[in-house]
Amino acid sequence: MSAIPMSNSAPRVLIADALSPRAMEIFRERGVSAEEAVGLKPDALMAKIKDFDGLAIRSATKVTAQVLAAAPRLRVVGRAGIGVDNVDVPAATQRGVVVMNTPFGNSITTAEHTIAMMFALARQLPAANASTHAGKWEKSRFMGVELYGKSLGVIGCGNIGAIVAERAVGLHMRVLAYDPYLSDERAVKLGVEKVTLDDLLARADFITFHTPLTDGTRGLLNKETLAKTKKGVRIINCARGGLVVEADLRAAIETGHVAGAAFDVFAEEPARQNPLFGLEQVVCTPHLGAATTEAQENVAVQVAEQMADFLITGAVANALNMPSVTAEEAPRLKPYMKLAEQLGSFAGQITETGLKEVRIEYEGHVAALNTKPLTAVALAGLLTPLMDSVNMVNAPVIARERGIDVAETRHDRASDYQTLIRLTVTSDRRTRSLAGTLFGGDKPRLVEVEGIGIEAELTPYMLYCRNADKPGLIGSLGKLLGDNQVNIATMHLGRDQPGGEAVALLAVDQRLSGDLLDCVRDLPQIKQAKALRF
Repeated sequence: MSAIPMSNSAPRVLIADALSPRAMEIFRERGVSAEEAVGLKPDALMAKIKDFDGLAIRSATKVTAQVLAAAPRLRVVGRAGIGVDNVDVPAATQRGVVVMNTPFGNSITTAEHTIAMMFALARQLPAANASTHAGKWEKSRFMGVELYGKSLGVIGCGNIGAIVAERAVGLHMRVLAYDPYLSDERAVKLGVEKVTLDDLLARADFITFHTPLTDGTRGLLNKETLAKTKKGVRIINCARGGLVVEADLRAAIETGHVAGAAFDVFAEEPARQNPLFGLEQVVCTPHLGAATTEAQENVAVQVAEQMADFLITGAVANALNMPSVTAEEAPRLKPYMKLAEQLGSFAGQITETGLKEVRIEYEGHVAALNTKPLTAVALAGLLTPLMDSVNMVNAPVIARERGIDVAETRHDRASDYQTLIRLTVTSDRRTRSLAGTLFGGDKPRLVEVEGIGIEAELTPYMLYCRNADKPGLIGSLGKLLGDNQVNIATMHLGRDQPGGEAVALLAVDQRLSGDLLDCVRDLPQIKQAKALRF
């Protein structure tokens, strides 16, 4: 398992949805081999994807658990856009696949479409346009309302919602914002009034949605909540289909309680049929929120850069299922990632019973870095000897699912080393700790095992022994290995006190057989013996 994804050959990316040609250019400029195959049916996609490290998509391609299972090489899915409803993120996480989106590339475009839809709704522009094209002159029929002085309720005041709010303030609207994560300071800066959902529903003349579709937001506007809105309210949804119960909204429009609606997204897409279709009071567009030349270029460039950076350097940006690592951080973190992985792997290989708790401490220089990915890779190293298909993406989830308590601590205190990572693992039977540092700034070294100081470079084949500190062990162990034609490259020893607990760590030139390990364990001083691989 590699801490930061690297490849000796050029990584391969499949572009499965139509992206700007600039995306292909960026992949090639960054050293990534890209191939475009747009419009593949699920079976064809599953047959194709097995040879690729990355998959670049928009909203058309469905990345299901079945697709992911057919992609053993896949390391990253990049969504050119915000929503990832078409990606099975939990399944991707379980398989250790990073899922990225591009939350900023189409923000302005989507916000502008929302404002355009609000204008079209307020002034009945689509119906007036159709009437005029038909040769009618129904000036008195299309009586609109001004936006000036009206109250706009913004549900979800994140990136896009905030842009909409700023535009609405510029139109001299009163903006009411409902967002549990909106701080008071941010609300003041945006010039909006932070309110509860019920307050927003009761006061808003226009309501617009800018929130993701989750179990908590699905059907947020329904028969019950529509009844709380003021008579004559107008509803805009350019966010996600399913936030509004469309049949309930149609009923509210037909009774006259809701004056109209403008929808760019629908519960089922492509929307060939929908409860809102056929109502003159409803403006509909076919998911055009991000459909501008600028936005398509922006998201294509952003997703290609993010995926290429991840596949080439290990940088992680805008990932939904693992910590971010900037392109600047990646080279600085790389030796620490290797150290954290080795410490975790060492602990996992010598742990013989169920894990209960993991504590990771960072001291010195490393404490000032982005330690989230270090914790993730240490967990991956710890769990890999115990189960299959673990990496830094899914390791935190696997630990949580198995009830393993994980704690991360940073210390400013001085120690014997300028930088130190300490891993303490509690199993059903005992608690053990390991510590490591970097020599020369980039060379991982083990410096402590079980509280015993020991300095060692971890090599591909090693023998770890926990033993009583009694005479004769070194000779007996050396003779046993020599008799079995096993060459010892290095030997590292440590003890807590004379005659007490001791450890021995030997680098050898080959894998140790099970029979030889049994012979090592039969030596009178040996309490535990493990063959280790790094």
